[in-house]
Amino acid sequence: MIKKLLLGVTSIALALTLVACGQSKSGTSKQMATDQTLNLSTTETISSLDNSSASESVSLTALYSTNEGLYRLGNNSKIENALATHTTVSKDGLKYTFTLRQNDKWNDGQPVTAKDFVYSWRRTANPKTAAGYAYLFEGIKNFDAIQKGKMSPSKLGVSAPSKNKLVVTLSEPVPYFKLLLAFPTFFPEQQSAVTKYGKQYGTTSAKTANNGPFTVSGWNGTNNTWTLKKNSNYWDKKHVHLSKINFQVVKSPSTGLNLYNQKKLDVTPLSGTQVANYTNNAGFSKFVGGSMMYLQLNQKHVKALKNLQIRQALSQIVNKNALATKVLRDGSTAPKGFVSTNFVQNPKTKADFASDAYVKAGVAYNPTQAKKLWAQGLKQIGQKKVTLTLLSDDTDQAKTTTQYLQDQFEKLPGLTVNIDNVPNKNRLARSASGNFDLVVSSWGADFADPINFLSLEETGNSTNNGGWSNKTYDQLIKASQTTNANNPQKRYQNLVDAEKVLMQNQGVIPLYQPATTELWRPNVHGYVWNPAGMSRGYKSVYITK
Repeated sequence: MIKKLLLGVTSIALALTLVACGQSKSGTSKQMATDQTLNLSTTETISSLDNSSASESVSLTALYSTNEGLYRLGNNSKIENALATHTTVSKDGLKYTFTLRQNDKWNDGQPVTAKDFVYSWRRTANPKTAAGYAYLFEGIKNFDAIQKGKMSPSKLGVSAPSKNKLVVTLSEPVPYFKLLLAFPTFFPEQQSAVTKYGKQYGTTSAKTANNGPFTVSGWNGTNNTWTLKKNSNYWDKKHVHLSKINFQVVKSPSTGLNLYNQKKLDVTPLSGTQVANYTNNAGFSKFVGGSMMYLQLNQKHVKALKNLQIRQALSQIVNKNALATKVLRDGSTAPKGFVSTNFVQNPKTKADFASDAYVKAGVAYNPTQAKKLWAQGLKQIGQKKVTLTLLSDDTDQAKTTTQYLQDQFEKLPGLTVNIDNVPNKNRLARSASGNFDLVVSSWGADFADPINFLSLEETGNSTNNGGWSNKTYDQLIKASQTTNANNPQKRYQNLVDAEKVLMQNQGVIPLYQPATTELWRPNVHGYVWNPAGMSRGYKSVYITK
């Protein structure tokens, strides 16, 4: 079954729409500005424009705006038809037949057909592609055998009997399958473009193909500025109001705020004291939920981190509430567990998942107990001293976090912690290759289901960079995806129990639950977004005078 990024029937509203003042019944303003150019910032450059390779928020954001799949998620996570105009599902839930619209084109004018989906999905499923999100296809027939090299990618359960008919066969029912189809990994790919550019496909804006509302220009693979331009071949271009979106990398919130005040940015993220200073501003926006900052501990290569007491000590020596409220001061909150609060509710009682799965010791601040556990752990591994390197990004907030963690950790006798702040792209690469001791990681869910988070720590999951493994945990996750997949309450309980196992065993250390806090220019309207920060769409945005 699907290992990550899933959505169940208990989802909360993950997409919010800014109030569009002065909108007409058609959804557009009667006083729209002549210049429909939006200026935005991001903390990192794009990593890839290849649907099969993209795995971080900046790249996914670009793909959400420049490409389109069978569905898209609208307000309140409502499924909306994109390229699919009609869908039929067999009674056993194993066969999906999609009728595609016939007026969608690639940016070069070539038609988008069902074969583009077949090609894309087979390419992603092919183990030679090494697609980071390939496991999302696990529910599709023959995927597992293909990943193990026992079957050709051509045997994946997807076919195109005609130009506008796409048929997908699953290995077992996946109740939330439709919602997965709004994720970029399931978007189509133009075979001629991929063939033309080969390994260079998606490495620059000139070496890619787009079928969405915008196209990318000006990105050479490493630079810090690029532009999204309205795609004249997009099937629904009449409802795309922006003509251009300018992006620039801005790592510092203070720099971003200065650019905003100089009217060089229309939106800027806020942090620290900025949040308190601008809370009452008309353009202030805040949301907490759907994301988590956490610490992965490399249990594969670091002897000390294989010890339970050592891991528990590292967690309990950190005052997570102080980190959120006194150090970051940006609206972030202390975590109750790995799965964030304000994310998913109990199908029966409507209680928050984080409350149902709460394990106090897994997130508590208890320095006295931490030092006892530390001493026990050192004795068990036969060491008196431990030196660890803490890896994280090089943004201002990341540096503030690592400095705080270093101070907290070194309160444990005999522990020395070195800090290594690197660009996000480098941190991701080092995490994936296991080149770290401790790494501050982030997760922003795209679909409102606890499996978004919990599947990350399954044995063998490509995102489980710390190498934590627990049989009971794996069994609970599997039960939620098989035996109890169609029983919401039993499935929910499986996931609650799995979260408890993870926290009791300190497989990860949740650090804080980020708040999405931003300052918007008042004349920007209609922006649909995912507060987890992963999937931002610009199709409905427009600017008034």
